[in-house]
Amino acid sequence: MHPPAGHTAHDPLAWLASHARSREEAGLRRAVRPRLPGGWAAGDPPGQLDLAGNDYLGLSRHPEVVEGGVRALRTWGAGATGSRLVTGTTALHSDLEDALASHTGFASALVFASGYAANLGVLTALTGPDDLIVSDERNHASLVDACRLSRARVLIVPHTDVEAIDTALAGQPWRNAVVVTDSVFSADGDLAPLPALHSVTRARGALLLVDDAHGLGVVGPGGRGALADAGLAGEPDVVATVTLSKALGSQGGAVLGPPAVRAHLIDTARTFIFDTGLAPACAGSALAALELLTATPALATAVRRRAGQLAVLTGAPHPAGAVVSVVLGEPGRAVEATAICRAQGVVVGCFRPPTVPPGTSRLRIAARADLTDADMARAATAFAAALCPPALAAP
Repeated sequence: MHPPAGHTAHDPLAWLASHARSREEAGLRRAVRPRLPGGWAAGDPPGQLDLAGNDYLGLSRHPEVVEGGVRALRTWGAGATGSRLVTGTTALHSDLEDALASHTGFASALVFASGYAANLGVLTALTGPDDLIVSDERNHASLVDACRLSRARVLIVPHTDVEAIDTALAGQPWRNAVVVTDSVFSADGDLAPLPALHSVTRARGALLLVDDAHGLGVVGPGGRGALADAGLAGEPDVVATVTLSKALGSQGGAVLGPPAVRAHLIDTARTFIFDTGLAPACAGSALAALELLTATPALATAVRRRAGQLAVLTGAPHPAGAVVSVVLGEPGRAVEATAICRAQGVVVGCFRPPTVPPGTSRLRIAARADLTDADMARAATAFAAALCPPALAAP
């Protein structure tokens, strides 16, 4: 139906301008900063030290990892050409799944086009109406979105509160229940109490689903992940998700668990069935990175050591993995500190609401296994400039 003659048409996007102004005033505007081929953002002085990205083991540019992607590109072409159930599964995908399962200690793995897609796919496939999901309040956005799409009843519990999870499971009617948590939390850098969580879920007959995106390659001997480190990998009531875009320096995601879970996801996970398969180049790079990690277990030790050193330099809590979280308070303070670090030649993450709770805007600093002593000295200078008094005073 058209508006009557003489009617002034309503602009359906007019609200965006006022919304943008409000975000500007709150210090919450974001900007896309393209990287140059050398890895630094346009407009920055040359030679910036990257402590913002998630390339925890420094493998994204490793010659063997790059060659793994190039070899796959030449063999299989630029794209997967279809969903995994049509033409999108290559022998390379199967090899990667076998290697992931072997490295982490799970019985099987299923690769998705991203870690986000893996989380959406597994949680929506394993739950539905009449089911219960108990979710940590600081879980990653992909888990939050998966909860919303699941059609299950969702209870949000305080961060790492095992007693609250037990109470939630005991006090609600459910057909099936899933407790879902990050292993290493992406903004805070702390570790979920996995053994205690598993004790509760097993006692209550619930499934434990853990996003080990920031644990794979970093936590535990040889970087086998937080679940392997806790002795829970391969348990029949534990399922994990991982990403290939952090420690493995590539792109993609995977679900790890019992073979029955893998079979169920192939039949029912919408982000597996209806999404184009992971590009062969990404699968090849990830497999090469995993082979390097398996052959060089000291990489995981190195990144944890550097993360601990960065925590000392910033006064942050000791991290469980590679993520160092320096809470500063209001968004403007975090933006200012980020800019000072960048002017000193050090790029760090700036996390503000809604990524983190109000009043906890922060620097998110990511360690890498390949950081040198000279890099650490440079970081120390930048942090001294950005975090010196009165900047460290309580907001």
